[in-house]
Amino acid sequence: MGDPKFPRRSYDTPSHPWQGERIKEEAILVKQYGLKNKRELWKAKTIVRDMRKQSRDLQARIRTGEGQAKLETENLLRKCAKIGLLPVEGTKLDDVLGLSDLSLLDRRLQTMVFQKGLASTVGQARQFIVHGHICIDDQKITIPGYIVTREDEDKIVMNPLSPIADEMHPLKQAQKEINAVREHKEEASKFREEAGKKKFVKHVPKEVEAAAQDVEDVPVELPPTEEVN
Repeated sequence: MGDPKFPRRSYDTPSHPWQGERIKEEAILVKQYGLKNKRELWKAKTIVRDMRKQSRDLQARIRTGEGQAKLETENLLRKCAKIGLLPVEGTKLDDVLGLSDLSLLDRRLQTMVFQKGLASTVGQARQFIVHGHICIDDQKITIPGYIVTREDEDKIVMNPLSPIADEMHPLKQAQKEINAVREHKEEASKFREEAGKKKFVKHVPKEVEAAAQDVEDVPVELPPTEEVN
């Protein structure tokens, strides 16, 4: 048993400290998800890595016919479904191997608050959470890295006791304007994508060519018709 004053580290650091591609990728993710430092990213990677390792071990144990492995498999799939990493039904251990650290970062409370439009940026979402402006089912949560379960996803609201919850608050008005601009940009991007999918016909069907040829064979000026007495 370890000393309670010195808990063990809950994440694994990279095997090599100087890797240019990895450092660039981590810097992008830290900025994209508004993380405080790279340790929060390493924690997410460690959790997902442990899940994948557990999935591989369970697959090997199931082949040997171990009964305990089936029970642990159900618990692992239920856990992944509870926190929204996998669907509730129809999942297998192979689906756990396909998980990435981004799937877990998307389930953080900070990311969910920004996606729901309660904050204008991911940095502001972190500030709201730390200052106690965000609640989940009437319970104040001050941990930005809190993993939101599938049941609590729709219960994320602004703290009713917070002054920001007032509709007349300046931040509230600014958020409405930013959300309107964001929706307008999303609609414009969808319109451009749909317009890009429409392609012009490069090859004219043979039936259309034959019909066009018949039309071209018709003289422009028809010969005069004789009047019948």
